Amino acid sequence: MEKRKFAELGLSPELLKAVDKMGFEEASPIQTAVIPAIMAGGDVVGLSSTGSGKTAAFAIPAIEKVDPKQRAVQVLILCPTRELAVQVAEEAGKLAFFKRGVSGVPIYGGQSYERQFRALAAGVQVVIGTPGRVMDHMDRGTLKLDTLKLVILDEADRMLDMGFREDIEKILSAVPEQRQLLFFSATMPRAIQDLIKRYSKDPAWVKIEAVAQNAPQVEQTYFEVDRRSKIEALTRLIDVHDFRYGIIFCSTKIMVDDLDEHLQRARLRRRSPARRHLAGAA
Repeated sequence: MEKRKFAELGLSPELLKAVDKMGFEEASPIQTAVIPAIMAGGDVVGLSSTGSGKTAAFAIPAIEKVDPKQRAVQVLILCPTRELAVQVAEEAGKLAFFKRGVSGVPIYGGQSYERQFRALAAGVQVVIGTPGRVMDHMDRGTLKLDTLKLVILDEADRMLDMGFREDIEKILSAVPEQRQLLFFSATMPRAIQDLIKRYSKDPAWVKIEAVAQNAPQVEQTYFEVDRRSKIEALTRLIDVHDFRYGIIFCSTKIMVDDLDEHLQRARLRRRSPARRHLAGAA
């Protein structure tokens, strides 16, 4: 699929300035295809892999659609994990940098309720959250969805894999009938198709084929290991090969903490530099 410059996508000067500040000039294929479709006002289903630029593909038009004079939630972005919610919120914040009056907040489990209460009461327009915490705020009455214009499901397949289908259906059943609904997913299982059929209205389908990027200088090896034996297998590999440097990706912050604690106990690290939590990119 062709790529186009962001300046050719009909964006406001504020968004173009933000995109330029982030160092982007040319839109990725998913952005080129999806941004005009969302701006046109219809429901959209986007199929693309991780790293294709889908966050900006839905965040840019979402921010464009926000009315800064209306201090109420207008955009709801659902994410499967708090790590992804924070990541999406950070990118949305950068894109909205020059849009005066537009603000957002991530809401997820493990974070102080008070901070979330204050942000929601202040009148944020964009909420990025995990299904469980979003439902919690709905039940408490601290998150009202009657002014929603746009609902986005990011990594919809992962959310269903994690058991959030019932939560998602409850949330979608509570949003206004006149709203846009966007599904973004790397795969399209039957459960996702059922949700799309039930809740969306004649959506535009955009599929971006993944382009294989080979690294001929890198030797790749994988091991099929029972989940309960992962840490033991990893430590054995480190022992056998005497690795001094490397990057280990985990799917959650808790897994990173558990692995780090185990490696520290096993004294497999020769140094103890300040560490950062690494989680698998969504």
